[in-house]
Amino acid sequence: MSKQKPITRQNEEPWPEGLTIRARSVADASAVAELHNLQGYRWGTMRLPFESVEEIRRGIEQQASGVTSLVALLDGLLVGDIALLPGKGRRAHAATIGMGVHDDYRRRGIGKALLGEAVAMADDWLNLRRLELTVYADNAAAIALYERFGFAVEGKMKDYGFRAGHYVDALAMARLRT
Repeated sequence: MSKQKPITRQNEEPWPEGLTIRARSVADASAVAELHNLQGYRWGTMRLPFESVEEIRRGIEQQASGVTSLVALLDGLLVGDIALLPGKGRRAHAATIGMGVHDDYRRRGIGKALLGEAVAMADDWLNLRRLELTVYADNAAAIALYERFGFAVEGKMKDYGFRAGHYVDALAMARLRT
């Protein structure tokens, strides 16, 4: 099997050795549920604990048209995922990004590779002008990654989410393709 070549223009550095990024499939439901239930992964998202494989499988099967969902596998282990959720009508030029990386595989370039592929899809294949996301204000590593790809803070949302018994602020970030 040949090494998959990244499609992104932004990703000038090579992917981590053994990394593959591909479209998510129903067969990934169990591995995605395991990923989503990790404490660190969940900490950075709005997901609730104890998502079941059945919930994940239903979500994959009922995925809305136009959504791009990718998974990252490192030597066959699912270690990250990302989704581009397109807008409709007068927001058809925009998409929202949601992503996360396995607790034990952070800071290895997996998030950068996933985000690079999503940005390349948005720019080179989907003709999206605006990418947007929400990130907890205390997630410095994620904020730095997004800024590296041209995302800028557009605002701060006070008490945005309830996490581990406390309200947490979030930042609205966006990247505009010029």
